[in-house]
Amino acid sequence: MNNLLKPSKQSLIYDDQNLYACLAKFPITDGHTVVVLRKKVSDLKLLPDRDYDYLMDTVFAVRNALLKTLNVKKVYLVYMDEANYVHWHLIPRYKEKGFDVFQHKPKSLKDFSLIKKIKKNLVF
Repeated sequence: MNNLLKPSKQSLIYDDQNLYACLAKFPITDGHTVVVLRKKVSDLKLLPDRDYDYLMDTVFAVRNALLKTLNVKKVYLVYMDEANYVHWHLIPRYKEKGFDVFQHKPKSLKDFSLIKKIKKNLVF
């Protein structure tokens, strides 16, 4: 991925000049969210501390909003750097444990009704 993918407006949970958080286009579970840094950086180790801290503060704020909104006990944080943009997948865990959550076949996201609820619970 050489160019930063633009999320659909209806999927956005949070958006600013540095990063965005949105529901995944092909979610593994309900509430699967992606937090993407806009800066073109291929690995966390290349981020200045300030940028890393801001990214992680946002990841944890979104995670906490997902925990509260979905009433789940866990949200898995999966770091990805296969693209030129550092991003985290936040995957709510329902009944599955461990890697079993990844056995779901992702389907295209069509229901955006969670957005308002997640935004309401988003606190920094």
